[in-house]
Amino acid sequence: MFLGAGPLRGDMASFTVVVGDPETGTSHRFEADGQDANRFLGKSIGEEVDGGAVGLDGYTLEITGGSDDAGRPLNEGVAGSQLKEVLMTGRQSGYRPRRDGERRRITVRGREISDAAAQVNTTIVERGDVDVAELLDGDE
Repeated sequence: MFLGAGPLRGDMASFTVVVGDPETGTSHRFEADGQDANRFLGKSIGEEVDGGAVGLDGYTLEITGGSDDAGRPLNEGVAGSQLKEVLMTGRQSGYRPRRDGERRRITVRGREISDAAAQVNTTIVERGDVDVAELLDGDE
């Protein structure tokens, strides 16, 4: 049975969620799969997600970016979750020009999180009652 391109639709989504803490300057890595990963699906860069999906109860996370399994970045200027070739000028996510005025066509993924995402980058917007370090001490 053909289920379309990309991962099999019968599989549950799973990816790595990197949570940046702007107060301490540290980042923490979590694995999200099953129902927890489904909370991210369909969300776009800039939207907020409940931190309970990665074990940070009471926290609110903002999606800041991500990448797929081939390392292609999510691009805020591209709608949807499909691959698209974009002409990049200046420094952007996924492109660093080598000379002044250099332009290059780069393949990027749209701003929406889909099951093709391998990593989702987030930052803490609202803090919960318990400190992040205390929540992580219980997990390790």
